[in-house]
Amino acid sequence: MILQELILNINKSVDSLELSIARKYIEENLEILKEHKTLLNSNARELLIFISNRQKEGFEQLTRKEMMVIYAINTNATKFDLREIKKIIKDNAMLLVRKDVLDFLNTDAKVILEGMKAIHV
Repeated sequence: MILQELILNINKSVDSLELSIARKYIEENLEILKEHKTLLNSNARELLIFISNRQKEGFEQLTRKEMMVIYAINTNATKFDLREIKKIIKDNAMLLVRKDVLDFLNTDAKVILEGMKAIHV
């Protein structure tokens, strides 16, 4: 993919709030985009900075499955469905050990998981 097409796809994805697609493009072409970040629009540039900072700090990228688990926890926490949250935690306990996962949990999930002693905030 040529640079102009890549920049266009990232800007288009960010503008249409398809951040997972934009994130994938940025992660695959991080070094090239760092050199040409002025071509990105402001929101795409912020996403680039966020991704590169997380990479420098040593955080691993979350997989699609891990993101779906976090989404399920957040959704069930909003509904206050403790039974489902317990099932999800039982199957994915190691995911909650990672410190970077806390950034993706909503407030309801953090309060419930902290009350269950599954995380420490």
